[in-house]
Formats: sequence, structure tokens, C-alpha cells
Amino acid sequence: MAQKPKVDAHVGRLGYLQALVTEFQETESQDAKEQVLANLANFAYDPSNYQYLRQLQVLDLFLDSLSEENETLVEFAIGKDGAGPPDA
Repeated sequence: MAQKPKVDAHVGRLGYLQALVTEFQETESQDAKEQVLANLANFAYDPSNYQYLRQLQVLDLFLDSLSEENETLVEFAIGKDGAGPPDA
């Protein structure tokens, strides 16, 4: 299971999202990639995060994940199964 990225409390949301993107790009663990992509997908549901996600090119990361062999990554990239806000 992936650990929370180590981020200084003063860097804010942008820094946290950057740490997630960096972890996704650098990790070799498929489980960690799945967890990080699911977390990024959850952040994508909040419109206030859009500027950060765009700045960090997370949209491209989602699109790139669509061509992965790992079906879970593909599902998280399209916002399916487990990624997303809880049902009301």
C-alpha cells in the first residue's frame, strides 16, 4: 500500500498534488500507481482543483493511463470503480 507523499504542511494543495504526480511517475509498484491515480481522480471531482490539475498536466496523465495494460489504471483514468466521490 502506498504511503502518503511526504509534503511540507506549508506547500498547500498544489504541492500535495505535485507530490502525487511525482510518486505516480517514479514508482515501480502497480499497487502504488493504482492508489495514486485513484487519489488524483478523486481530486478531479472538485472543480476548485482544476487549475492545479491542469498546471500539473494531470489530464495528460489520465489520457496516457488509458493505454496501460493494467485495467485498474484504465478504469481509474476514466473515473470508474473506486475512484470518485462516495455515492450520496
